[in-house]
Parts: sequence; structure tokens; C-alpha cells
Amino acid sequence: MANASRPHDSHDLPPLPDYSLQPLPSYFSWCTDEILQVALPIIGYWLVSLAYHLIDVYDLCAKYRLHTPAEVLKRNHVSRYDVFRDVIIQQVIQTIAGLLLSLTDDPATYGRADHDVAWYAQKIRLAQRAVPVVLAAAGVDPGALAAKVSTSQPTLACVLAGGRYPALLQTITTAGQEIVAPAFASWEMACASALYWFIVPAVQFSVAVMIIDTWEYFCHRAMHMNKWLYATLHSRHHRLYVPYAYGALYNHPVEGFILDTLGAGLGYLVTGMTLRQSLFFFTGSTIKTVLDHSGYEFPWDPLHWVFPNNAAYHDIHHQSWGIKSNFSQPYFTFWDRVSGTMWEGDVTAKYERSRRTAEEKLAQEIENETLPAEAASTMATALDYDENARPQPMATSRTTRKKSSSVSNSPAGNFKGLRNKVNGSLHGSRANVLGVESSH
Repeated sequence: MANASRPHDSHDLPPLPDYSLQPLPSYFSWCTDEILQVALPIIGYWLVSLAYHLIDVYDLCAKYRLHTPAEVLKRNHVSRYDVFRDVIIQQVIQTIAGLLLSLTDDPATYGRADHDVAWYAQKIRLAQRAVPVVLAAAGVDPGALAAKVSTSQPTLACVLAGGRYPALLQTITTAGQEIVAPAFASWEMACASALYWFIVPAVQFSVAVMIIDTWEYFCHRAMHMNKWLYATLHSRHHRLYVPYAYGALYNHPVEGFILDTLGAGLGYLVTGMTLRQSLFFFTGSTIKTVLDHSGYEFPWDPLHWVFPNNAAYHDIHHQSWGIKSNFSQPYFTFWDRVSGTMWEGDVTAKYERSRRTAEEKLAQEIENETLPAEAASTMATALDYDENARPQPMATSRTTRKKSSSVSNSPAGNFKGLRNKVNGSLHGSRANVLGVESSH
């Protein structure tokens, strides 16, 4: 065996290990990661939307609703079928864009993690060379300080000396010959591993969130400030004055591509995420958008604690009185705050007025439909008792109609009609939104 040679300078950097790349297997044998990248956000979208739809249908969390069922029925200007159709169209566009984006990525591989961790450890070692310079600039003798702590804290002494670790050596084989080379300290490897596995990905996600928030804010605001853009593109989304979960991506296809698809793709490309990182980023952003349009404000929702931009915040933007405010989406409200577009003030009275108006309109509509039926029933009963009676035209006087200030004050028959109307609107004729069986 050849004799190992010792490096001449303990300030030399430890060498990076060799590596061999292998193709990265997909998460699932029956589905490539590229397909999963475009499928997972869609699956997440509809699973979360379905959960909220069931909450709507069975009226499970009524006290946390931002709007009443009557508002859903009377204030929105688009059918649920049209919403569903346009969401599917946008998801088809997103799928095509995502598959094209995956073509720009290099094939996923593995086997380089140890090399990359060592690369970060090298940068940590290099950074230590600045320690003596900084101490000297502060009037401290780094050599004397290192000597003072060398017995009790030898690792700290090496750091103070500028990253010199004369006792940390390793034997490596290069070109068939064994040599002695510097080695990394355990703390350097621990920090490098944390950087590689946790800190850098967290920074990538944070920057991507900033990019998508910035992109969406200024594009969204432009859609409102420019009359042509609003009338041609963005006004379609605002047919939903009362948002619900699966209407989150109800947009004009061009707007959906610009705001959602391009914004998320830009965050992915700029931050250099891997394909598997993008699975979580795209899916998380999609689900966050669904939550912001869910129409519910749950006090225990942890996402509401982390992200100030939530369903209650975005719902203000969907109201006629708040349409020129709260443009930020989907995570933070920073741009609204610094740009002066954040809604200020109490909204309780405005929401109550909207609820009352919708309930009065619906109650009046039900009463208008009920009164002629009651008149016909009365006439049929009279004919049964008097064979010689002749039916006379019956008119319903407008003065006999009265508006209901709320659903709770409506007659029992009206409440039954309201329940059936709302249930039918939400989920067909057999739906049960208010949690009471409909009679047929």
C-alpha cells in the first residue's frame, strides 16, 4: 500500500466526495412524477371543494358561514353548472401548460445528496475565514482569544482561528493513491445537512410565495383598474358575489392562465425547485385558493393563523362595496397594506344588509308562487261543496303581499319553499342544504 501523504496546509478545504447519478424512480410505479405534478393540484382542488360542498349541503357549520343560503341563491349571477364547466376548462389549460413545463426540466436523478451537503460544508468552512478579520476590526486579538479557549473549547478555537482544524484529517483514495486530506467538523456537516434538507427548500418556498403574491396582486389590480380588462376578462369571476369552494378557479380562460398558471410557473422556475418540490407548491397554492373562496371562517383553522389572507379577507373583495380593495392573493396581505388598497372599517352592518335583502327577495318570490296555488286550492274546495258554483277569475291583490325581514320570520310554508329552493340550487332537487328533509 502506498504511503499516505499529509497536506501541507491545514487551511485547505476538505474535498468533495465523488458521486454517481441514477434515474430517480417515480413516487408511484403506475404514474410518472410529471403526470403527478399536474394531477395532484386538480385532485386536491376537487377533494377540498367536495368537503366544503358537503358542509354546505348538510348545513354542518352554519355559524361559521360568511353568507346565508338565501344569498347563494339570489346574489350570484352564474349557475353552478357554468362555474363547474369553466373550472374544468381552466384545469385543462393548466394541465397542458404543466406538461409543457415539465419538458424543460432535466430528468430527475439521485445520488448527489452527499456531494451537495459537502458543498455547503465547504462554504461554511470558507465563511469562518472571515472571523479573525471581523474580530481584528473590532479590536480583539483572534490568535490570543483562540489560544485562551483552546483547552476548554477546541472547536471554538478552530473557528476563531479562521477555520483551521489541523487535527481533523481523513484518508481518501485519488487516482489509485491514498492521501491524507482535511475533514469536516461534525458541526459543519450538521449545519450543511440542515441547509440542504430544510433551510434552502424553506427559502425556495418562501421566495416562490412572494413571487406568486406579487404577480397576482399587480395582475389582479390591473384587471380592476383597466376597464377593458375588467369587462372582457375579470368581470366573469365577479359574477360570484357569494363565493363557494369549487368556484375558486371560475375565471375567463385567458385570465386564469395569466393570473394562476403563469404566476405559479414563474415562482417554480425562478426559485429552481425540483419536480417533487413543485408537487407541494402547486398543490398547496391551489388548495389555499379554494380555502379563500370557501365562504367559511373557522376559528380553529391553523392556516388563518399563519396567513392573514383568508376567506373572510378575500370575501370583502367579492362584495360590490369592497371590489376596489383587498386585491392580495393567495397568502399574505403585504401589497394591499403598502399600496393602500386594504379595506378599513367594520363590515358587520354591510353583511347584515346583504343577508336581509337576499332573504326578503327570496321570501317574496316564494310567497308570489304560493298565493296563486292557495287560491286555486280554495276554488277547488268550493266547487266540491257546490256543484252549481261557477269558477270566477281570481286575482291576487298586491296589497296582500308582505315582505319578510328574515327567513326566521317567514310563515312555515314559505320556509319550506325556501328550503327546497336553496337545496335544489345547491345540489339538485334532492339536496338538503338546511339539514331538514324535503317533502315531495
